[in-house]
Amino acid sequence: MRFALICLVLAGFALVLPGSQKHQDAAADEEEKPRFKRSQIDEILKADRKKSIEDAGKLQQLAEELKIELEKADSHVLSVSALKKAEEIEKIAKRIRGRMRRF
Repeated sequence: MRFALICLVLAGFALVLPGSQKHQDAAADEEEKPRFKRSQIDEILKADRKKSIEDAGKLQQLAEELKIELEKADSHVLSVSALKKAEEIEKIAKRIRGRMRRF
């Protein structure tokens, strides 16, 4: 009985120690992340803004095309091109959102 208890305690320590090592590794990774200067961040944000505006234009164009296709289609039938446009709209929207969350 004592042997089983000792084994359980040692197993518990074995599970805890690797977890604390992972925590230390994560803290070390955070310290090693490259730091950007304010001017670099401003340049990145300007480029992201320009790309987002271009993507928003594409998004608007695709949305209009999708609307026209849906209005032309029968009430129960969707075309493959309409589905592809909807997927492209989603992809562009996610790309814009990703840029907005960057900094």
